[in-house]
Amino acid sequence: MDAVDLARWQFGITTVYHFFFVPITIGLSLLVAIMQTQWMRTRNPQWLRLTKFFGKLFTINFILGLVTGIVQEFQFGMNWSDYSRFVGDIFGAPLAIEALLAFFLESTFLGLWIFGWGRIPEKLHLAAIWLVHIGTALSAYFILAANSFMQNPVGYTLNPESGRAELTDFVAVLTNKVQLVAFPHVMTAALMTGGAFVLAFAIWHLWRDGTPRTDKPMYRKGAKLGAWFLVIAGLGVIISGDVQGKIMTEVQPMKMAAAEALYEDVPEGEGAPFSIITVGTLDGKEEIWALEVPKLLSYLATGSLEGPVEGINHIQERYELTYAGEQLTEMEDYRPIIPVTYWSFRIMMGLGFVGMAIGAAALWVLRKGEADSETRMEGNKWWAWAGALVLFMPLFANSFGWIFTEMGRQPWLVMGLMTTQTGVSPGVSAATVATSMIVYTLLYGVLAVAMVGLSLRYGRAGAEHVPEDASYDPARRDADDEFVFTY
Repeated sequence: MDAVDLARWQFGITTVYHFFFVPITIGLSLLVAIMQTQWMRTRNPQWLRLTKFFGKLFTINFILGLVTGIVQEFQFGMNWSDYSRFVGDIFGAPLAIEALLAFFLESTFLGLWIFGWGRIPEKLHLAAIWLVHIGTALSAYFILAANSFMQNPVGYTLNPESGRAELTDFVAVLTNKVQLVAFPHVMTAALMTGGAFVLAFAIWHLWRDGTPRTDKPMYRKGAKLGAWFLVIAGLGVIISGDVQGKIMTEVQPMKMAAAEALYEDVPEGEGAPFSIITVGTLDGKEEIWALEVPKLLSYLATGSLEGPVEGINHIQERYELTYAGEQLTEMEDYRPIIPVTYWSFRIMMGLGFVGMAIGAAALWVLRKGEADSETRMEGNKWWAWAGALVLFMPLFANSFGWIFTEMGRQPWLVMGLMTTQTGVSPGVSAATVATSMIVYTLLYGVLAVAMVGLSLRYGRAGAEHVPEDASYDPARRDADDEFVFTY
């Protein structure tokens, strides 16, 4: 592989790894804030225990997300210097604001929340965790604004003398039509992931025999909260994804066609079907058997069951005329890797639907009285598997969605302006990229072991006990417990 392929692999590995923590932290920050709000409203110690329990797990993921996110910035200068030179005037603006405003908000108030238990007024302490969540949302908004420019460039002008894209309208970048549909889609997917995270750990404690009987009602509360978030946020993902599909068809028709491996145009009036699964060649050119939903692709792309959908071949011909002269390899042309786009799109949706189904099933079981619902989960091997699976369904769905978004744009680094192979650093050799990729991959492997180990350790330990007293003061704790968990 040459430097371009290795640079793409490295960015893909580090980005997907980093993106494991992003939806968890966004979703958990809101759920922890809600738990603490419930405690202050009801003074029920169970909500306080849940707040502290999931607050620890949230902090572990936040720290890992912080460490892995720093690497993303380095790669723009290391492996993608030509890209950075070309689009840095635009791409750098939202990233700078994200670091100065959103990340500052997150980290500052998270520290205040962690070390402020019993030391600052309760309402101020509660406001701190809400501001952490607002910071995570703002962070997502500005990063998505930068990425949306790559999908649909707006608010810029090309300087023929410098050969750079220069920012002319920052508001246009922040209100990019792709951004306005991507942000709610990512946020609802993150809330779905946070709900699944809470549900998974709560189910485990409801399932295991070692959980004290008096703690079961507390974990039942957590399970219900997580399940409701999983299902309701999942509906939000479906609605926002439907709108996003129509915008994607407008600005990136090749990506939509590649998502279905649709090679020939489907004229208006016929209705293009959507295949749930297809057996045939990997590139989708030869189909042996397919399970299809009639006219669904037309609806996803146009909002009409009879709407026309452009095929890959026609779009390829049009792009060849529009972008004549672009430096493309013979193997790349203007089509993404069809098997990747086809299957990542379906895996994304399939995992999301399975996660929602587990959440709905949990709500059904938990709808009855406490004793009955807890008994139905305790020791039940099916719920043990469900609890393990639900943790990963929305999480991996997020990852496959990100893979589809980025791989579906190929061979463009910035849609219509810069191809991927022209954005790589010209002075960096394949050996250099391979070395840094191996180092980062090994480092991330060590971090993964640490993260999983810490999550399992504190997840299995469960929520710490507090006195069954509505006037409980978190500041009153034994000196031995002061540093039980190091943030």
